[in-house]
Amino acid sequence: MNYIQQAYKGLHDGWRYLLGTVIIIFFVFAGQIPFTIAALLEAKNQGLNMFGLDESTLMGLLEPNLNLFLMLLSFAVGLFGLFLVNKFIHKLSITNLTTARDKIDWKRFWLIFFGWGILSSGLVLLDYYMSPQDYVWNFDLNNFLILAVIAIALVPLQTSCEEYLFRGYLMQGIGVVVKNKWVPLIITSVVFGMLHIANPEVEQLGYVIMIYYIGTGFFLGIITLMDDGMELALGFHAANNLFTALLVTADWTAFQTYSILKDTSDPTAASLAEIVVPVFVIFPIIILVLSKLYGWNNWKERLLGKVTAPPKEDYKVID
Repeated sequence: MNYIQQAYKGLHDGWRYLLGTVIIIFFVFAGQIPFTIAALLEAKNQGLNMFGLDESTLMGLLEPNLNLFLMLLSFAVGLFGLFLVNKFIHKLSITNLTTARDKIDWKRFWLIFFGWGILSSGLVLLDYYMSPQDYVWNFDLNNFLILAVIAIALVPLQTSCEEYLFRGYLMQGIGVVVKNKWVPLIITSVVFGMLHIANPEVEQLGYVIMIYYIGTGFFLGIITLMDDGMELALGFHAANNLFTALLVTADWTAFQTYSILKDTSDPTAASLAEIVVPVFVIFPIIILVLSKLYGWNNWKERLLGKVTAPPKEDYKVID
């Protein structure tokens, strides 16, 4: 059984996925209540019009570590809600939602986690070496240690929430409804990218940055379908956000942290190449390396093929 077919091990009616998505969204919004309350109280303390402020302004009102903690909390609550939906509405295990393997392959997770973490950090440090005028030293031990605790504890929950929702729950749900793989790959990738449209990076860099967000969605979806599991996508996304939160920040990014470095360059000066190179050069190279490492083949069937119910002897039918 392939990855999307894991949904057949549980209750997979289309209405269940529609209801489950609504419940998950409710949990995410419920998790945002502490942040909203804290930000509005701070706005009131500063004598600001609480209801005339946009989200990015509200985020800037709070102390960075507190802001990060409350922002990530909503994703932790959302992930909890997603697991509840998976268990009680679909009668599936977390393993079924994660992989087609008998158990979650954590070696895959850690390999890409450290591989991408080291590579992406190395690219930042290389840029720092080549253009030191674009950075300032932002390191403060006490604040950094608090940041590290928050980031290590909650960033993986944030990225896992997004991965389990898009590459997991929706990939499987849409797949069993439309009976193919290419439609869920496209839908989940595009929606994943579009949900980042409110990020401050979009305001600074323009809508061209959506190439990166949507392209990243396709990259994560492709490695999930090719590998018949989410382990690689989970590891990549966690490393990308965690190493970034600890290493570098900027005044115009979604993560405002007490990181080691602060990028002070003009974001509007970013070239199109800096946006498209990761999507059209780095990500394909990573896919090629992973394909050689894990022996991926039959690309057309894995990415574009049909989704059919497996023989009933291959799984236990839930009535």
